[in-house]
Amino acid sequence: MKCLPSAVRALLAVAALVLGVAGCGSASLINDKDSAEKLYADARDEMASGNYDRAVKLLERVEGKAAGSILAQQAVLEQAYAQYRSGERATALVTLERYIKNHPSSPALDYAMYLKGIVNFNDNLGILSSLSRQDISERDQQASRDAYQSFKQLVDQFPDSKYSADARVRMDYIVNALAEYELHVARYYYRRGAFVAAANRAQYTVREYQQTPSVEEALYIMAQSYDRLGLPQLRDDADRVLKANYPGSSFMRDGIRRRDKPWWQFW
Repeated sequence: MKCLPSAVRALLAVAALVLGVAGCGSASLINDKDSAEKLYADARDEMASGNYDRAVKLLERVEGKAAGSILAQQAVLEQAYAQYRSGERATALVTLERYIKNHPSSPALDYAMYLKGIVNFNDNLGILSSLSRQDISERDQQASRDAYQSFKQLVDQFPDSKYSADARVRMDYIVNALAEYELHVARYYYRRGAFVAAANRAQYTVREYQQTPSVEEALYIMAQSYDRLGLPQLRDDADRVLKANYPGSSFMRDGIRRRDKPWWQFW
C-alpha cells in the first residue's frame, strides 16, 4: 500500500494553493505555514526511511501549526498510517476515527475508511496459523468483524472508489476466514466430547456463512454430533442436506456419511 494515494495527493495540491494565497497575509503567518510545510517534508523523509515513530511526532506538530488547513488534515491521515506501520494499531484506529468524524466531506474520506479496514485486517492476519498455540475457544474475532464493517462502509458509500475493488476482495477473505474459525471451534468441542456445543457452532456456520466452503464440513460435524447425541431426526436432516448439496463430498462414501475414522484424518 502506498503512503500517498491519489486522493491524498489531491489534498496536498489544495494545501499548496492555500499556502500560496496565504502569501498575501502577515509575515508571521507565512513563517508558520512554511514551518509546517518543512515539518511535513521532514516527516515524509522519516517515513521513507522507516522511522515511523519520529514521523508521528513531526506530523503532530504539523497538525498543530497548520490547524484548520488542508495540510493539517493530511497530517492526520499520515499520522494514522505511520502509527499503523509502527505497530500502534489501536492508536491508528483512534486517529482515523477522529479524521472520519471531523472531515466527513474530505476527498480522502474513502482512503481513511480503507486504511481503517486495513489496520484491523492486518491485526488478525495469520490468525489460523496461530490457532495451535492458543485455545481457539478463547480467541476474539472482533478485529476481523471491524475490518469487514470498515470495508463495507467504504464499498457502500464509495462504490467507485479506487480502493473499493480491493476492499471487496478482502471482505470475501474475511467471511471465509470467520467461517473457518467457527469450524475450528466446532472441531475443538467435538474432539472434547462437547457434542451439543459442536453441533451449535457448526449450525451457526451453516446459517451465517452459507456461501463459504466451510458449510460442507459444518454439515458433517452437525450429523456426527447429532449421531453421538442420539438425535436421529436431526442427524438425518443434516445428512440429507450434505448429500444433496455436496454429492461428491470427501465426508461421504457411496452416498453414506463416513464413520470409519475421525473426519480430520480424511485428508
